Amino acid sequence: MRPERALCTLSVDGQVYGIDVLAVQEIIGEQHMTPVPLAPRHVVGLLNLRGEIVPAVSLRGTLGLQPADPEKPCTHVVLRTRAGLASVIVDEIGDVLETDEAVFEEPPDTLDGVARDLVSGVHKLDGRLLLELDVERVLAIAAPGD
Repeated sequence: MRPERALCTLSVDGQVYGIDVLAVQEIIGEQHMTPVPLAPRHVVGLLNLRGEIVPAVSLRGTLGLQPADPEKPCTHVVLRTRAGLASVIVDEIGDVLETDEAVFEEPPDTLDGVARDLVSGVHKLDGRLLLELDVERVLAIAAPGD
């Protein structure tokens, strides 16, 4: 039985995802990033976050989606992981939602591609699905075509 917990919601290409709020250190806006030569396409660059070097990963790139419109601002979700801090770049940030065990299910069979490997489960909300991301898998996976 999974205990109730809070998820930080975010969206990428219109789909709503959730990350365990305990993994989120902070949320910041557009930042200067230093490119990393020979890095996979989904590794966008490195951030200098108050003196700490933090890798920035595009969730769009990891999911094999088209890059975001460069004119639209992006949001960095800075996460605490076993390997240290990392930033996941998303289109928009949403609310923090309390999840209920009763609406949690295993990933559906219709979920395919890389997303199937990244999603630990699904929460049924009013008229939509919230895909819960496994942070460690998101940061460890190689993007399609890399």
